[in-house]
Formats: sequence, C-alpha cells, structure tokens
Amino acid sequence: MTMAEKILARTSGRPTVAAGEYVTAQPDVLMCHEAFATCAVALRRLGVERLADPDRVYVILDHFFPAPTEAHARAHSIVRSMVERYGVRHDLGHQGICHQVMVEGGHVEPGQLVLGTDSHSTTYGAVGAAGAGIGTTEMTYVLALGELWFQVPPTVRFDLQGEPGPALMSKDVVLHLAGRFGTDVAQYAAIEYAGPLSGDIGLAGRLAMANMGAELGAKFAMFAPPDGSFGPDPDAVYETVHEVDVTGLEPQVARPHNPGNVAGIGEVAGTRVDQAFLGSCTNARLEDLAVAARILDGRRVHRDTRLIVTPASQRVYLDAVRAGYVEVLAAAGAVITAPGCGACPGGHSGVVGPREVCVSSTNRNFQGRMGSPDAEVYLASPAVVAASALAGRLADPRDLLDEVIF
Repeated sequence: MTMAEKILARTSGRPTVAAGEYVTAQPDVLMCHEAFATCAVALRRLGVERLADPDRVYVILDHFFPAPTEAHARAHSIVRSMVERYGVRHDLGHQGICHQVMVEGGHVEPGQLVLGTDSHSTTYGAVGAAGAGIGTTEMTYVLALGELWFQVPPTVRFDLQGEPGPALMSKDVVLHLAGRFGTDVAQYAAIEYAGPLSGDIGLAGRLAMANMGAELGAKFAMFAPPDGSFGPDPDAVYETVHEVDVTGLEPQVARPHNPGNVAGIGEVAGTRVDQAFLGSCTNARLEDLAVAARILDGRRVHRDTRLIVTPASQRVYLDAVRAGYVEVLAAAGAVITAPGCGACPGGHSGVVGPREVCVSSTNRNFQGRMGSPDAEVYLASPAVVAASALAGRLADPRDLLDEVIF
C-alpha cells in the first residue's frame, strides 16, 4: 500500500484498502482555528453536549489575530467559551499559524490521520501524516461522532532528483510542479514526494511543499520521514509517477491570478513591486527569515516598496530575535508584525489596495485573495521576495546570493 492507503486502512480498522474504495475512518488529530466557533455553535444547536474525544482536538486562533475588528474579537470570545464548555484540553491559544504550531509542538506524528478546518492541512504530510482540510459541516460531524467517511485516493508520486542551483528553494520546486503539471495534477489524489532529492530537503522545505499540495489538488501530500519510521510498501501501486530533475531550474514565480501560472524569474524580472510579503503557513519559518536576512543584511528596502514580515509562530519570532534576523530585517526597513496568517487571506497587517502589485511567499494569488480584486499578487520564494523588496521590482536572488541554500 501507499502511505495514504496504510493510514486509511489503520484508522478504518481494515487490513488493507485500495484506491477508489470507501471507508469510515477515525482520525487521530482534529485541528480547528477560528472555525471552531462555527462548529461549536452548530453542536449546541444540535443538542450535542459532549465531543466524541475532546483529547484529540486542538484549537488555535491564527487567521484574524490580533482581532482586526470587533466582529473577530467576538468570534474569539465564542471560541474561548466553547473550548471551556466542551472540555478541549489542547487550547493552543494564539501561538501563531496553526500548522506551524502543531508541527513545532510535536502534536502531529508520522502515520497519523489529521483533519483540520483549513485547506492547507496537507502541511502535516511533511512529517509523514495524512493531513486533509475539511469544512465546518464535516468538522462538526467528526467532533460529535469521532469518524468521517473517505474515498481512498489514488497516489501520484513525484520523484525528485538533480542538483539544485544557487538561491533555489523548495518553494521554487513546488511552483515548478504547479506550472509544469497543472494545479489539478493530483485532484482528489494523495501525493508522495520521493526520489533521491527528497531526503535532502529539511523540515522547513518539506512543510512548504506539503503545504502547497493543496494547490496541486491533493487530498494528502506526504514525505516519508527521514528516520524511516513510516513510509510506503516497496511494492506500492501508484496512479502516476513523475520524474522531476531540478538541475538548472531557476527561481520560479506564479503570475496573477493562479498558482499554476508559473514562469522563471527571468521572464518576469523588472515588474514593479509595491509590497513584498514574507509570511504564511508556506514560508515564514526560521529558515525562511534567515534567507531573507542574508539577502537584506547591510542593504535597504527600495523606497517605493514596503516589506512586511510575519513570522509563522511566537517560537519562530523569538528564535529569529535570538539569531539576529529580526534586527537585520528591521534595519533594512522591514515591518515585523505579530505571528499569524495576517495578510495572506486578506485579513490584516498587509492588505493590498487597488492596482497594487505584491510579491508574496504565500500559497495563493487568486483575484482579491490579499485585498483588492484590482491588485496583482505574484507568488515566490522568500529569496525572491527579499531580492524584490530591495530592487522595488521582481528580481533574481541569484544576483545577491550565489550559494546553494536548498
């Protein structure tokens, strides 16, 4: 079996499962952000007085924290009261972006089935878990009953190989996949990232690629853990296997308004940039801030461009302070905001206005995603974001960083 099949077999109490079959599985972990308010209110309306297993539930406030409006503050208050009412032990408060907090806190383990009220719950595949985003209706159901039905997805495998060049990051690789194979290449399929290069990708890089499995249409997007604690069977059957050689791949950029509208940096370099955003559950980890600091050290952000940096979590923020990255970024002219989702979903702390152009380390650039529907958002790696902030236009980070950082 593939990794996804193994996990769905175990959680549904079956010895084996195959792609296309329907199963009823019991997830190991349930993650809710602000949507827990909607779920809990629905549970009360339905007369559900206790959760199936409150010890499996984790609640984090991240999308609109600190609350930018009175309505969001009221929603946070509802979450806090419902967490207490339903006996949720794992109230993680406002430590940062949900996926980052869950992984850095050790709340997700290889081989687990993790469901979250966020479409980028595929992120948990970085540690070998099957993470999937579900809506509030489904989450309300699974909170009450402790189970949910699935169709076992087929698995698409990407065999990663080759020699990464200077300033190339895992974000460039996943953008390349979206551009080359399309954003529906893994539609309701599981992804396994494999091949010789996959073992060289650190946790931060794996998190970014698993995260953007959602932009490839995937139900799950997984790496086998480096320690070999979990993985596919040697004779696992895949729907498709794609070989991907990154040798010679230049930094990639997704043009408006689709993550699959991808070009090499050479095609778009010179495009005006009003805002550069380094944040989100895709790329706002310590390693990402470190790359930006190396590029910005001793330099100044362009006078016509604002650089906003939103660390993925409080821990990342503190580690970046201790490492000196925050001082370097601030000295270069960056504005550092509170950890959280911030500008990524158009929430706060960096919303873009009409006719503005933003280069962003986020995962989506749909029209209106980060603010005005008349704005344009380009997706890129932290290295491209930092280089572009300096130039005031989309710029090639290899002009400033000639070392391999993959």
